Amino acid sequence: MIWLVPFAIAALLASGLALAYVVGGAAVLSFFLTDNARYLAILPQKVFSQISVFALLSMPLFILAGELMNRGGVTKALIDVSMALVGRIRGGLGHVNIMTSVFFAGISGSAIADAASLSNTLVPAMEERGYNKLYAGAITAASSIIGPIVPPSIILIFYGAIMQTSVAALFVAGILPGLFLATALFIVNSFFAWRDDHPRIEKGEAPPLLPAIARALPAISLPVIIVGGIVFGWMTPTEAAAVAVMAAGLAAFFYDGLSLREVHESVSRTAMLTGSIFVILSAIAAFGHLASLERVPQAIAALISDIGLGPVGFMLAMNLLFIVAGMFLDIALALALIVPLLAPVALANGADPIHLGIVICFNLTVGLVTPPLGGCLLVVSTVTGLNYWALARAIIPFVVVEIIVLGIIIFVPEISLLLPRAMGLWN
Repeated sequence: MIWLVPFAIAALLASGLALAYVVGGAAVLSFFLTDNARYLAILPQKVFSQISVFALLSMPLFILAGELMNRGGVTKALIDVSMALVGRIRGGLGHVNIMTSVFFAGISGSAIADAASLSNTLVPAMEERGYNKLYAGAITAASSIIGPIVPPSIILIFYGAIMQTSVAALFVAGILPGLFLATALFIVNSFFAWRDDHPRIEKGEAPPLLPAIARALPAISLPVIIVGGIVFGWMTPTEAAAVAVMAAGLAAFFYDGLSLREVHESVSRTAMLTGSIFVILSAIAAFGHLASLERVPQAIAALISDIGLGPVGFMLAMNLLFIVAGMFLDIALALALIVPLLAPVALANGADPIHLGIVICFNLTVGLVTPPLGGCLLVVSTVTGLNYWALARAIIPFVVVEIIVLGIIIFVPEISLLLPRAMGLWN
């Protein structure tokens, strides 16, 4: 009867309910579908044990920091410093697009926010410079997924809460994979720049380097404050998040300033997102309780043993499942539904929880740029007016490279684990 649960979720999604209600309602309904309603009495205890995690306090603070920065005119400063650094290389605006996404990732950690912001600014600029508009939209969407990998990342905090894994180690583990992905995208953009003779920014058109860095310093110092404070033991992730909010507010006032209305909108948006996430976490606790009652992880482990997948085969099969899930489901929902079932089996097969977290989060973000329901593709298409399916075709070379990068990260765990181990955050 446990296999009726996905159908219950699909039915609730089709009803048009908000995601938080879908997950929570499906969790409770699943107990009745599986004849486990009598165990609902202990559910409050399971829920509170799931959300009573100190590191989760950092999540609303990081969301608020990102909201304040996004409304404070930080995008132009990041674009200017990127243009000063890489703009004069052939295909310069493509490189600027990628580098701005790297900087933006260290502020908001949101692929959707990155895609929306840069679609409004860099896509028209690239088209004006002679770039194909589809190419400009494709590179914007492809580079936006750096956001959830580089710290601070709401997805990694979410995974850390589900798996009771160190958020500090996850943050540090995401740095090299994020930079590796950015490097791969630089190489792809360089190839297309050479093949299609993309223009470069002339010397007089790029802003002077030192003034651009000075103006962008309040923005680009934010990830340094967060990661540096955690790594050197000055702050916990939660304390770093509180400092990030103060720094974000000061940086926003340094740029375009923030009105009281914008501050109110930032706080309201943070409260809404935080509430939704905690409802989902509560539902995860319910699903986890139900899965243990129905012995789902044991059943999956037995199935793997019966068909002879082995550790590597299971990891590949799990990644394929996550890629497909990322094409259709919200990232939080995919984490809620799949991680509690499959991650324990992967850990039992010898996977490292930090490496597994980076792989899963990277995997799901690739789904954001993959049809039929890639979230970043939808945002870029909507903002720029590009045909969705034409954009989906244009992004294929970037998606192929991102999947290759994912494969390398899977088979070379040290890319994820080198920094956490070197800094004493993980054994």
